[in-house]
Amino acid sequence: MTFAQQLQQFVARISGFKDSISTEEATKTSVILPFFQLLGYDVFDPTTFVPEFVADVGIKRGEKVDYAIMQDGKPVIIIEAKSINRNLEKHDSQLFRYFATTSAKFAILTNGIRYRFYTDLDDPNKMDSVPFLDFDLLHLRDQQIESLQDFRKDNFNVARIAESASDLKYKDQFKQLLSEQFTHPSDDFVRFFLKDVYTGMKTQNVLDRFRPLLKDSFSEFISEMMNDKIKTALSVTAVPVTPPATTEAAKPSSIAEPPATTALTTLEENAYFELKNLFSGYVSLEDITYKKTESYVAILYQNNVRKWICRLSLSGAQKLIILPDKEKKEIRRQISNIYELRNYTQYLLSVIARYGTLLHQLDMPDPPLFQVYVQRRFPKYTRFFPDGSYQLPERRK
Repeated sequence: MTFAQQLQQFVARISGFKDSISTEEATKTSVILPFFQLLGYDVFDPTTFVPEFVADVGIKRGEKVDYAIMQDGKPVIIIEAKSINRNLEKHDSQLFRYFATTSAKFAILTNGIRYRFYTDLDDPNKMDSVPFLDFDLLHLRDQQIESLQDFRKDNFNVARIAESASDLKYKDQFKQLLSEQFTHPSDDFVRFFLKDVYTGMKTQNVLDRFRPLLKDSFSEFISEMMNDKIKTALSVTAVPVTPPATTEAAKPSSIAEPPATTALTTLEENAYFELKNLFSGYVSLEDITYKKTESYVAILYQNNVRKWICRLSLSGAQKLIILPDKEKKEIRRQISNIYELRNYTQYLLSVIARYGTLLHQLDMPDPPLFQVYVQRRFPKYTRFFPDGSYQLPERRK
């Protein structure tokens, strides 16, 4: 079993009981120590994993950090543990003091779910104020798992980690900055993009006018780029759907499920990938599958026909997205093209949340459908082709 698979099993296990943990000691014994065992450390060997490590600060004696991982008889990593229900933002100052008094090269602040890894990139022997690796164990990304591999006991190398820590730190800050700007573009950010596309004065009214357009442009660009990558990476084959088990005594459903077919049209295929792009970051894309019938394509959660997210009817002149209400009754909405599926993103994610847990909280949990603002994504007279591609109208001179 790979490290990533072991980590996945560990996360699944703690997800089942994390809400019942209420104290710091319970957090340590049930979550934090098992995590470091997963990294290959013997937490019961006091020569390599020392609890209550003495880290005297100035004239204060008897100051102790929760754990220290030893190498050649000296601490190389110090760990400050907090209760699982504590916010870590206000507790790095204590670890900052401990770091300066030990020979440790790395410091970890954790509440068992969130882990913040620090080193001394800015000033030698002085812990940085910003961690170079910061992750939520329940929402791990592939790149974070790869970085965590370096901290496994059998793979631990101080020089190699220190060399990559700087890149990790700044890449993470760049991503946070981009995320903020994509969501709430600042005046300077808007002005930077207007520089080469708008010749008029960049007044505040102009900036406010173009701000939502820039935000939409980024969303559509990322969606289209992800769509292209997914198409390249995946072969388009129908995912077999396993029907729910039945017994001889089981009664047939009052509504017969239409017979399944296999091949998607190009337009249906593009719509399927468009939806997967919209769900990216909120749910594992492996859980999003489809079932093709003669009259529509059902988008499913976890391969289960009872957990349908929406249905798409795209073959006729009138294109429809069919949405389930809380009782799974059909709500039909007309769309002009597959790019208008974006309008229903929050509602569709709330449908998925009825079946399972999302990786990130929604801005509007379980939004009523009447609050969905349907925005046409393209100008009038845009030409759409059967495969979902389009041609914008020529500008009048």
